[in-house]
Amino acid sequence: MKRTLFNLFALLVVFSLALTACGGGAAPATEAPVVEAPAATDAPAAATEAPVAAPEEVTITVGFTASQTGAQEVSSKRQVNGFNLWMNQVNEAGGLTLSDGTVVKFAAQSYDDESTKERVQELYTRLITEDNADFLISPYSSGLTAAAAVIAEQNGKLMITTGAADDDTYKQGYTGVFQLYTPGSLYLTSTVDMLKTLDPAAKIAIVNESDKFSTAVVGGLKPYAEAAGFEIVLEEAYASDTADFGPIINKIVDSGATVVLGGGHYPDGSTFARQLYERKVGIQFIGILVAPPDSKFSELGDAALGVTGPSQWEGKATHTEEEANGLGIEWFGPSGEEFSAAFEAAYTDKPTYHAAGGYTAGLLLEKAIRDADSVDSEAVKAALDATNIFTFYGGIKFDTSAEAHGLQVGHSMVVIQWQKNEAGELVREVVWPADVATKAPIFPITAP
Repeated sequence: MKRTLFNLFALLVVFSLALTACGGGAAPATEAPVVEAPAATDAPAAATEAPVAAPEEVTITVGFTASQTGAQEVSSKRQVNGFNLWMNQVNEAGGLTLSDGTVVKFAAQSYDDESTKERVQELYTRLITEDNADFLISPYSSGLTAAAAVIAEQNGKLMITTGAADDDTYKQGYTGVFQLYTPGSLYLTSTVDMLKTLDPAAKIAIVNESDKFSTAVVGGLKPYAEAAGFEIVLEEAYASDTADFGPIINKIVDSGATVVLGGGHYPDGSTFARQLYERKVGIQFIGILVAPPDSKFSELGDAALGVTGPSQWEGKATHTEEEANGLGIEWFGPSGEEFSAAFEAAYTDKPTYHAAGGYTAGLLLEKAIRDADSVDSEAVKAALDATNIFTFYGGIKFDTSAEAHGLQVGHSMVVIQWQKNEAGELVREVVWPADVATKAPIFPITAP
């Protein structure tokens, strides 16, 4: 009984405490005062914003050799001047900016190859293994370029070739060598086309330097001329260091030729033209490689008059953005007028195609880096393979087959001739193709 009463009493106590907790009979509780947080203040920018990183800047080294001495000196120096003009313009404009903010600038590393293949291979090895060149530009001339291409390919370096037209270099299975010039086998085909309109019965003497480039040109010239119906009455090759063309000129006279086509590079070509003039052999038409398109050729005086030559580019017939639009091909780079003005301002000389080629080699590298959005060589190679553009220099597109990878397939030649203007000064005129000609060709040019 006692235990039951104890339990009842305990229950009553618990019930009473519960009522008190619920407020029954108890004074109302007061709310705790609300303490407002202090108003937020703007923290200093440096404390809340991450610092903006300066864009990364990289300098790409472009390596090449130049013939500061030797047989290729004149044309090589013009080519280098063109490339340097491009490089200086890009760097002075602040470089190329990639999508990740990286700024790309360029530096050139160059040596004198003395116009010899042995020096070329030695120096391109040095450019790659010691100077760590990122990309390569070729020397001037097909023979020197062929020597450099071997080294570039063996070391996995991309090389843009300019001043090199021989087809054979691009048929060696190389994958990283890209040709800017029209191939040598097509160098004089435009001249033959023009000659067919002037004298389809002409008798042709082919006289050429026995170097790699000139031999390749003749290899394409002879079958093309024969297919056009011309008779080849003489074929004669000469050594690069030939200074006396008298014996060859005698053979030209004996052959009954009315036209001479061939030549080689500047020293031999200009000497050959001068001696043809001095002998007064009665040749009606002369087409010579390399030398006539050079502005220095006018120093021959009347011996230059009427001489023609194939040209990769001429300021008087420069390519235009309108031309590119008409062909449905992307335009890239400055106009021909802008390039010429910049070149003359930098070097106080009118640019020849050798200079235009050097400049365009840089322009092509720039376009490939922009398209690749990278300086990685594999990405740049893929961009070069896909290139199909028009510049002031003309079309640029590459064969990507295994048989002729890197061979130029988008560029065409023009024919120039030295004529006299109204003031009696020798000037270089474009005479073919007819739709871009600045003057009609002089024919015949028989000396009195």
